[in-house]
Amino acid sequence: MKSLFPFLVLTLFLNPSCRQTDHLVRKIQVENRYLNFPVENGAPMRLISLDVEGETARQFEIELAENQPDWWAFLDLEPFRGRRVMIRIDDVPQGSRALESIEQGDVIRGAENLYREKLRPQFHFSSRRGWNNDPNGLVYYEGEYHLFYQHNPFGWKWGNMHWGHAVSTDLVHWRELGDALHPDALGTIFSGSAVVDLTDTAGFQKGTEKPIICIYTAAGNTNALSEGRPFTQCIAYSTDRGRTFTKYSDNPVLDHIVAENRDPKVIWYAPESKWIMALYLDENDFALFASADLKHWERLSAVNLLGASECPEFFEIPVEGASGDSRWVFYGGNGLYLVGDFDGIRFTPESGPHPLNFGNCFYASQTFNNIPASDGRRILMPWGRLDSPGMPFNQMIGLPVELTLRTTPEGPRLFTNPVRELESLRTVNRTFPGGSIAPGENPLDSVEGELFDILLD
Repeated sequence: MKSLFPFLVLTLFLNPSCRQTDHLVRKIQVENRYLNFPVENGAPMRLISLDVEGETARQFEIELAENQPDWWAFLDLEPFRGRRVMIRIDDVPQGSRALESIEQGDVIRGAENLYREKLRPQFHFSSRRGWNNDPNGLVYYEGEYHLFYQHNPFGWKWGNMHWGHAVSTDLVHWRELGDALHPDALGTIFSGSAVVDLTDTAGFQKGTEKPIICIYTAAGNTNALSEGRPFTQCIAYSTDRGRTFTKYSDNPVLDHIVAENRDPKVIWYAPESKWIMALYLDENDFALFASADLKHWERLSAVNLLGASECPEFFEIPVEGASGDSRWVFYGGNGLYLVGDFDGIRFTPESGPHPLNFGNCFYASQTFNNIPASDGRRILMPWGRLDSPGMPFNQMIGLPVELTLRTTPEGPRLFTNPVRELESLRTVNRTFPGGSIAPGENPLDSVEGELFDILLD
C-alpha cells in the first residue's frame, strides 16, 4: 500500500471567514488504482473534490475519520491513471491528522476480509463498500445480466447517489464492476432503467456491439455542483458491453415537470416501434411518455396509483395457462400494482391496487429488460432494506424472483417464486415428514451446517 506523500504537493488555504478550518489541496500523480479514505461513522461531513485539467471530475461528501476509522472507502482512479489531479478537501479542522491517512494504492484497504465480513449476505448481492438502495437499469445483453443500483460509495448511510454496477451470467454469482454513473453539475444520479438499443434508434452505436443506454434522474440541488437546479431526466450510453458509459452531451432529455419528478422506467413498445417511459411525478401521480430515439419525449397520459409513489414499473405479462391472453401491470415503489390494458397511449386499469409483497425487503423492485424470447420470464429484483451495523457496507439487493400472472377467483394476480438458478447453490437435500411435534422435540436436531435454504409447508 503506497502513501500519497511521494506524489503530492500540499497547499493550505486559510478560510478568512473562520480561522478554525482549512481548505486543503493536494496535487498527485496517479500511479495506482485506488484512493483509500478512512471513514468514521458519525464524524463531521467533509466535501472532497477531484479536479482534472481544471474540471471537477468527482465530488462527494464523506465522514472523514479523525480517529480510528470504522472502515475504508475507496475512489477508483483508473480513469485518471498517469495524469495529475488535484484533490481539494473543504473545511478541515486545523491540526487534523485525517488527511495523513488518505492513501493511494493498488488494493482496497481491508480487502483481505472482503466478502468474509461477519454480516456479509451470502445469497444476496451487496456492494463492496458503502450504502446501496434501489436496483436500477436491470437489463440483459449477450449472456450477461446487468444490475445497476443506487450507491453511496463513501458512506454507510444514504447520500452521494451514484449508479453502482455488477454483472452475472447466472443471476446467482455477481461481479462488481464499479460505479457506472457519477454525480455531476446536473445533480446526483437517482433511479432509472436501462435498455438495449437493438435498432440504434438513438444513433450511438459504434462497431458491432449494440448500445446499452441508461435512463436516469439527475437530481438537481442534491450536491454542491448542482445547487439551484431541478430534477430532470438524462441518458448515458455504452458501446463496450456496459464497461464504460458516456453521458449524452445534450442532457437533460426531459426537462423538469413538477416537484421531484424522477425514476424513469423505459421499455420498447414493439406494436408501434417506440420507447415508452413511465415516470413518477408527485404524490400518487405518474405519467407515460413516448419517444422514437430516447432523446425527445412526448407526454402521452396520466396514471394515478393510490397508496404508492416513486420507482414505477410498467410491463406486459402473459396470463399463465391462457394462450394469447396477457395484461399490463403498473406498480410503484412499495409494490402496489394495477392490472389493466395499454393501447400505446393510455393505460386503463381493470383492477387494483393489489399488494405485491408483505415484507420490508421488496421495495423499489425492477424487472429486467431485453430477456430473450426463448426464456420469456419476467425476472424481478428488489431492494433488501436491512441494516448491517458495524460493517463497511449497508443494505443489499434482494434475491431474483420470477413473476407470473395467474387467474384467481378475484381476477389476475401476480405471484413470485425464486428463480430456478438459485437451486444450483444446493449441495445436500434433507426431507422431513409432516406430523405433530411434541414439546421439546426438535426434528432438525441432527442437521448441521452454515447456510440453509428451507422450504416449509
